Amino acid sequence: MVNIDTLQSAAQSGDAEAQFQLALAYDNADDVPRDPVAAANWYRFAAEQGHAQAQFHLGLMFNAGDIGFERDDAAAALWFEQAAEQGDADAQFNLGLMYYQAEGVEQDDIVALRWFEAAAEQGHGKAQFNLGALYFNGHGTDVDLVKAYQLWLQAVMQGDANAHANIAVLRDKLSDDEAEAAQAAAVEWANTHSAHAEN
Repeated sequence: MVNIDTLQSAAQSGDAEAQFQLALAYDNADDVPRDPVAAANWYRFAAEQGHAQAQFHLGLMFNAGDIGFERDDAAAALWFEQAAEQGDADAQFNLGLMYYQAEGVEQDDIVALRWFEAAAEQGHGKAQFNLGALYFNGHGTDVDLVKAYQLWLQAVMQGDANAHANIAVLRDKLSDDEAEAAQAAAVEWANTHSAHAEN
């Protein structure tokens, strides 16, 4: 259970983690009424101190237009980038998506690929799925069906339902040797990485 008074005191004294936890409480109505404006303010205080999760959550609020004013994808991208550069896999995935879909930034498949790769390497299933699609379609990179198959297998291992159908379609395009190589690479990856707990 969240002790709001304790959090409030620590947050007001400048503790970034307390500011983030207080923001979460206001964001999720945890022992306090939901207050997106208060949540955004506390996320910002923590984010400006370099708190990666606060930066990510502030980016989410800007991306959703959930702060009492209109959606601002450019601001969302800026906060996602700060968190992504600190290694936050969710922020890396979201930033990759924004570059791929030209939301708040100019469309850039190469940059999208770089951020999807960073998140995928941490076991982010959706990033693995999207990265596989880039390799499948040759967006931001050369077409590489074996790599796409490997990434979609990894996405399935992370519980990404979208990858199942793609694997079935792509399997028919690969030789047995190619499929086996991709499967071996996916298993090797799984043995050396832990699954990313997605929100």
